[in-house]
Amino acid sequence: MKKIIQSCLALIITVAIIIDGVLLFFRNRNVTAQSTTQTSTSSSSSSQKVAASSSARQKYQNGSYTGKATATQWGDVQVQAVIKNGKITAVNVLEYPNENGHDKEINAQALPTYKAEALKKQSAKIQLVSGASETYKGFTGSLQNALDQAEG
Repeated sequence: MKKIIQSCLALIITVAIIIDGVLLFFRNRNVTAQSTTQTSTSSSSSSQKVAASSSARQKYQNGSYTGKATATQWGDVQVQAVIKNGKITAVNVLEYPNENGHDKEINAQALPTYKAEALKKQSAKIQLVSGASETYKGFTGSLQNALDQAEG
């Protein structure tokens, strides 16, 4: 009886691994296709690209802008955006949940990723890090508030 149960569990685990691999393959394939589409669309006209680049540089006024602290389930998150030459040059995290080891572990990984993504995208519209959705809500909320101040 034990051998039958072990065999069934082994079969179920094998099927789950195969399904996961197939889904991962197709997901990566779709992301690559979307990336290719976005690249070809964005490079369709060099004059549009230059105009968009030019307007992005002038989007924000120079200075240091502190966003409002955004409440999350685990604590407040507050960031400061530094703008130079109309571009986000730094994002400083002033406050974030770090009361316990779990918070520290998650935020040690998520916050640098969120900061780098914000600099890359020049926006608060960044990708979510799995497992850090509350920090994401707080980070993007506070950053958006800081960027709203920089636009005005």
